[in-house]
Amino acid sequence: MSASWSNNLNLTTTMNNRPKILIIYTGGTIGMIENPETHALQPFDFSHLMDNVPKVKKLDYIIDNYQFEPPIDSSNMDPSHWRDIALTIEQHYDRYDGFVVLHGTDTMAFTASALSFMLENLCKPVIITGSQLPIGEVRTDGEENLITALQVAAARDERGRPRVQEVAILFENYLWRGNRATKMSADNFNAFKSFNYPELAEIGLDIEYNTPYLRQMPPRPLKVCTDMDSNVMFLELNPGMTKQTLDYLLHTPGIKGIVLKTYGAGNSPSHPWFIECIRQAVERGLVIVNVTQCVNGGVNCSLYETGNSLTSAGVISGFDMTSEAAITKLMFLFGMGYSASMVKKYMASDLCGEVSIP
Repeated sequence: MSASWSNNLNLTTTMNNRPKILIIYTGGTIGMIENPETHALQPFDFSHLMDNVPKVKKLDYIIDNYQFEPPIDSSNMDPSHWRDIALTIEQHYDRYDGFVVLHGTDTMAFTASALSFMLENLCKPVIITGSQLPIGEVRTDGEENLITALQVAAARDERGRPRVQEVAILFENYLWRGNRATKMSADNFNAFKSFNYPELAEIGLDIEYNTPYLRQMPPRPLKVCTDMDSNVMFLELNPGMTKQTLDYLLHTPGIKGIVLKTYGAGNSPSHPWFIECIRQAVERGLVIVNVTQCVNGGVNCSLYETGNSLTSAGVISGFDMTSEAAITKLMFLFGMGYSASMVKKYMASDLCGEVSIP
């Protein structure tokens, strides 16, 4: 990854009464332009993106930028890129009041969840945004999302503290907690939603902050944890799944953790062979976390006998975590070098607002 810094970088040392925001441009539709020959979308230089948003210059902020080179299609985003984003924030944390990460929408919720775990003691805004249409389009949502993200990153409360002290996703009319949001639409401007946690802010004529639901962190030194263990996977249940298929997946070489996407309130088939396969996997040391396939609600293992059976087999409840938060939390905990028993303990705990523990 290489940097592309704006020319006003040195102003940050002298004009410190103005909000100082660092934009981290990773790629995504917001920075795309149509190839005139193939009509396919392709990335273009960040400076061109800024040229397409002249209103940014009306903000009385000091804005610098850091560009991934080449820009990353969000479908290619992986833990190494999360590490680059986290380290960039760490390197410049004391120099800026807030950070805006421009990102493709397809894996935005994964990145937001991962960064929420990686940036321990975060007490400044890290606002992730992007767009459904390229910023050069006449009807683009990218211009409004970028400007609003900058305003949120610069916002202070009446005591001069950052309004937002966490990783958040800003899209169209709402600001969502990053590890509570999921992409819900491929073609709607309001592409993201959080079903199990209220919006952090609603964006209309004004930005109305939902103060009781914003995280307030005591000032502590930022600690960045960049080791994410990718030896985890989803296992989504479907009617007709066979013993052979389940057993094969549970024996995936090198796998340490599984997010089991179950039905309804955490239910699975009650066939003896199914429960026995799960039990044997847990006894081999796998950490299996139960999350629901539903976008709203969470796992309640005591509601039905089938949920109880999974608990008896050693499966951990994911409560109301999103699947994106559950899988990145597993990556983070195994990356910390924890044993399976410690991973289970922390999976059942709220680390940074990602889960509601009954």
